[in-house]
Amino acid sequence: MFKTIEWQNNNVIMIDQRLLPNEEVYRTYKDFLDVAEAIREMVVRGAPAIGVAAAMGVALGALKINAKDRKGFVKEFEKICKIMAGTRPTAVNLFWAIERMKRVVKKNHKLSVDELKQTLIQEAQNIHEQDIEINKEMGRHGSKLIKNKATILTHCNAGALATAGYGTALGVIRAAVEQGKKIKVFADETRPFLQGSRLTAWELMKNGIDTTLITDNMAGYMMKKGLIDVVIVGADRIAANGDTANKIGTYSVAVLAKEHKIPFYVAAPISTIDLNIKHGDKIPIEERNIREVTHIKDIPIAPKNIKVKNPAFDVTPNRLITAIITERGIARKSFEKSLKRMVKADKIF
Repeated sequence: MFKTIEWQNNNVIMIDQRLLPNEEVYRTYKDFLDVAEAIREMVVRGAPAIGVAAAMGVALGALKINAKDRKGFVKEFEKICKIMAGTRPTAVNLFWAIERMKRVVKKNHKLSVDELKQTLIQEAQNIHEQDIEINKEMGRHGSKLIKNKATILTHCNAGALATAGYGTALGVIRAAVEQGKKIKVFADETRPFLQGSRLTAWELMKNGIDTTLITDNMAGYMMKKGLIDVVIVGADRIAANGDTANKIGTYSVAVLAKEHKIPFYVAAPISTIDLNIKHGDKIPIEERNIREVTHIKDIPIAPKNIKVKNPAFDVTPNRLITAIITERGIARKSFEKSLKRMVKADKIF
């Protein structure tokens, strides 16, 4: 089984997702600036995985700080956190993980610099391990919504590759399969970065799950033909009212699901819920390099100098979402109340 990301001998190891499915290459990162660049350039992607990578990047940077006293260490540490926070704007897990690392420094004010470095490394590893357990718990909750012999449509990749392991949306699917349910999956290719065709299809096939790849603009037709029973997607940020930012094209799938009376579920950890943002219009949307649209790899597929828009995410309004699956249970409408209750809870529902 592949590993998305791990801490090994004071280095960060990540599978290069840009090369999948043709090559399974693992990169070793010895400097936090290289980890930041890997996040920015989508060597690692998916909100939970970005959070883990950010935590490990911060720990790696802290390890290399030469300051002997706490004041000097904190000054350099804050610079590292600021650089890491500037990598990608939409996935709230990035900022959640950085804040968690900051709290370690603030809380352990009596530790020596060397002890603090080791504590930060341990915290990054804790975030990694906890993410896997969170995904499995989410899978157990979400699998209750999936009937035997269901056919599920996914968009983008919300599997082990998008997390520390197991997955969010694909974690729900995995859990259902592990329970003995006969599940089929239709995977949207997810233009322009093709996470569905390159990553989701690859990942599901590795797990022996019956998978059919379709282009994004085939989803409505498949629904109309009665071939889709349920839609499950992940999330990069969920506003307090349940509006959900996810990979571009998710909104279109949600509209189609509503039209065809198909349940539309979002699977995401509590760390993806941002109660500080009241609704989806306030979620920052990342604009990425136009070459992702005009080229596949290095092959041009559009006229030279054509004007291009390339928002990486869109926002699905809460009215189109049937339920939100978290590790603390299933949130239903009104999302303002159910999400707030889940975020504030100190135990699994």
